[in-house]
Amino acid sequence: MYDIGIVGGGTAGLTAAIYGQRAGKKTIVFEGTAYGGQISSSARVENYPGIAVISGFEFSMNLSEQAKSLEAELVSAQVQEIRKEGENFLVTTSRGDYICKTVILATGMTHRHLGLEKEKHLTGSGVSYCATCDGAFFRGRDVAVIGGGNTALQDALFLSAYCSKVYLVHRRDEFRGEDRLVEQLRKKENVEFIMSAVVKDISGKFMVDGVILNNKKTGEDFTIPVSGIFVAVGQIPGNENFADIVELDENGFIRAGEDCVTSCPGIFAAGDCRTKEIRQLVTAAADGAAAALAACKYIRM
Repeated sequence: MYDIGIVGGGTAGLTAAIYGQRAGKKTIVFEGTAYGGQISSSARVENYPGIAVISGFEFSMNLSEQAKSLEAELVSAQVQEIRKEGENFLVTTSRGDYICKTVILATGMTHRHLGLEKEKHLTGSGVSYCATCDGAFFRGRDVAVIGGGNTALQDALFLSAYCSKVYLVHRRDEFRGEDRLVEQLRKKENVEFIMSAVVKDISGKFMVDGVILNNKKTGEDFTIPVSGIFVAVGQIPGNENFADIVELDENGFIRAGEDCVTSCPGIFAAGDCRTKEIRQLVTAAADGAAAALAACKYIRM
């Protein structure tokens, strides 16, 4: 019997384990791939308060070691289902079943990729999925933002304050994002729209030095020299296994506010997997703390 079962070993999940253990609760963390989440693949983290510079891998290792030092149990297993059983929850995993008094879902999300051969190789070397995380590294350089929704538009606005030139590449004739954001971008002298174009390839051996586009109307290929490519073509939450027990929004994110409370009493959602405006390392950590303390309060009720 565990007090708090945590699904996901990223920043939110490991922070929840730390707070749960410090509150005297018996916690267990289930992680199906690697501890640390998406941040573990970032070469440099410079926006976490109190830590000027650290690699994402080191940050992740520090978190997991801190959780283990407090005697949180970390299990490498994929959670397949969660069911309510009496006052507790049965957590079914690839390594067996576990009984937990409360559950924190911290499943995170994955960014939708372009599916190009060089994309994975050059991630962290010019290819990024987070403008607010990595934008400052491209100060004074030319970059491309790929996408046409609000995230892409907001990324382009953010980057326009740092970069010499921002190319906003969209595969359609019109943006899907808000008109007010489009109008703000039109007023930026260093922002250029490239419409009806798709990314065909990325150039650069060790670092990005350009993006190869295809004009959908003419069929012609052309290259834009850039140092950075920010991919903003959507996000994929990993909550499909829990749709029967907690309410999801139309995009698959768990409906939960800043208190991390879900539609199912005793289950909480923390980090990027829940409905929220800002998805950053620091907000994931904040969610982990809030969810753990909420779980502790629920147990005392």
